[in-house]
Amino acid sequence: MNRLRRKACVALLLFTLFIFGTMMGLRTLKPTDGFSDLAPGMELMPLVGERMDQRPNHVAESAGQNGGGGSDTKIVFSNSGPDHSIFYDIHIFYYLWYGSPQMDSSYIHWDHVLVPHWDPKIAASHPKGRHNPPDDIASSYYPELGPYSSRDPDVIESHMAQIEAAAAGVVVLSWYPPGVADEHGKPTEDLVPAVMDAAHRHSIKVAFHLQPYKGRTDLSVHDNIKYIIDKYGKHGAFYRFRSSTGKILPLFYVYDSYLTPPEAWAELLTISGSHSLRGTPYDGIFIALIVEERHKQDILAGGFDGMYTYFASNGFSFGSSHQNWKAIKAFCDKNNLLFVPSAGPGYMDTAVRPWNNHNTRNRVNGRYYETSLQAAMSIRPDIITVTSFNEWHEGTQIERAVPKKTVARLYLDYKPHQPDHYLELTRKWAEHFSKEKEQWLM
Repeated sequence: MNRLRRKACVALLLFTLFIFGTMMGLRTLKPTDGFSDLAPGMELMPLVGERMDQRPNHVAESAGQNGGGGSDTKIVFSNSGPDHSIFYDIHIFYYLWYGSPQMDSSYIHWDHVLVPHWDPKIAASHPKGRHNPPDDIASSYYPELGPYSSRDPDVIESHMAQIEAAAAGVVVLSWYPPGVADEHGKPTEDLVPAVMDAAHRHSIKVAFHLQPYKGRTDLSVHDNIKYIIDKYGKHGAFYRFRSSTGKILPLFYVYDSYLTPPEAWAELLTISGSHSLRGTPYDGIFIALIVEERHKQDILAGGFDGMYTYFASNGFSFGSSHQNWKAIKAFCDKNNLLFVPSAGPGYMDTAVRPWNNHNTRNRVNGRYYETSLQAAMSIRPDIITVTSFNEWHEGTQIERAVPKKTVARLYLDYKPHQPDHYLELTRKWAEHFSKEKEQWLM
């Protein structure tokens, strides 16, 4: 009897150690920060290629799922032929702020400053200054194209080819009004026609990601929307989305929308607003950024049509935490809003914010990205956004990267995989998303 008890105890100990080892392995998906590594229930979900659990028959009606054909949300075949379909419900954030001496007379953004911490005591313990391209760039990864210029037509063409290879059908272009730029860059609005022309050659659509700028108000955004639709609305690459009412309207993402009070947005985005876009030729689908939980009510009160999460760091904000997506989606369904979760391959911005390593999310050879995409898909969204194609500063890029080592730096890379690993993963999940949608609608 004692021998049996000893065997039982040994077996129980081994089982406990196995469970502990498995849990510690899961923790490598991101650093410990008090949030679950996986969205609730994701641990039990099968990977792509395995049979998905039976789902409820009810599908909440939302924008993009109502109405017949002719919508830009449908699958189309790319210029490469029927073997390379792309999907207009996969949107990818894209940046035009990079510059090189050959095209711009100097490096832009690749030489980004090391942003100091707001607490002087913390700032004192971290390096200062700025990066010195081409060997020292403001990223933990190194692009296959080198520190390129966004003005280079060959670069734009390469980017659109990579995005087509990833099967992402909509480029969400970071946009500032003419003559305006972020604090570290130069104006880029004049590049938009070249991007739209290149996108059109690859059957890709272009949506606009309205960035905050000094003096941005509901009135100035009214003028921005009018400008964009007047200038680009007839272009073959201009993206439109079928709303729940059957209307086909341009879709705009509004970054840092919370900086403007909901009362001001309501003047622009509700039918009774003093300068409302509703029912005019400049109406659209307007998607606000949700960072904190309270933003849900502000977005609703402001007259927006939906909300997106943007940040690729699971746990960084309420909106970017996978564990909150189900509740946000339920709120949106209840209020006839779109919820657009943002999936990313990882996060590492210490090349520009050296004090921010607690928000780093390791890529784990693509596992973090697949977990993020799976979490997004599990809530049955109409659209999934990818953060990002080329935000190199924050290490969220899926653009092709290569190994590089200099005297002073060793860059991260995608090994043991090839430079196009994250493009391939994006295509894999875009195809899976399309197949899942077909099942949801049956």
